[in-house]
Amino acid sequence: MSAFYESDRAVAEYLLFHYGMTEEVLPSIGGPLDALGFPARCVEFFGSLPASGRALDVGCAVGGASFELARTMGEVVGVDFSRRFIEAAESLRRDGAREIEVAEEGELTRKVAIAPPPGVDPARLRFQTGDAHALPDDLGTFDAVLAANLIDRLADPRRFLARLPGLVRPGGSLVLTSPYTWLEEYTPRANWLGGFLRDGLPVRTRKTLVEILSPHFIPERNGNLPFLIREHGRKFQWSVAEATLWRRR
Repeated sequence: MSAFYESDRAVAEYLLFHYGMTEEVLPSIGGPLDALGFPARCVEFFGSLPASGRALDVGCAVGGASFELARTMGEVVGVDFSRRFIEAAESLRRDGAREIEVAEEGELTRKVAIAPPPGVDPARLRFQTGDAHALPDDLGTFDAVLAANLIDRLADPRRFLARLPGLVRPGGSLVLTSPYTWLEEYTPRANWLGGFLRDGLPVRTRKTLVEILSPHFIPERNGNLPFLIREHGRKFQWSVAEATLWRRR
């Protein structure tokens, strides 16, 4: 786990990523508008969700998708390894709107007001720190599980994937998103799910996901979800995650 995800910079960047208004994320010079609102688009990828069901957001970061799931689901549990991210998510759940400082240029910053999405009952949400490699047994089972941009930040993604059949109820749905940025900083090369040659042939992450998950899940569809993380007033991370939707057998 990189220390970056416990830093002030990471908390500010991800709060803006999850909750920032368009005019706060992108300056007037323009940019890829279709990359905004990533947490909501992750939830939309599920399609229909059962009203009053249970949802789990693993690797929830600062909780944007958890709030979006709570529009429909009766109970949503958001879990992340970063203590700082969970504290930020819980602060928004408990207190609502807050002000943050975001980087502008060099040491210059500016204040930005952020707020959780309107119309969401905070009583439906629960945030807790946790390790995706060792999720607690007492979490129970869920109608929907989301793991957004998580697998390529785990030391052992196969261990996490092996836990999923015990978390998703029969007929329930699973959405995984990832840009498949495999880096040894996070994942030992021996544990990568794709992005390398084996016997001279390329190994792709989605094919490996199908091999691992197919005994328990039916792959229903996949698509591209661009996303944008603002670093400062003139620097942005533009990435494209692949999203896959799975139905529990």
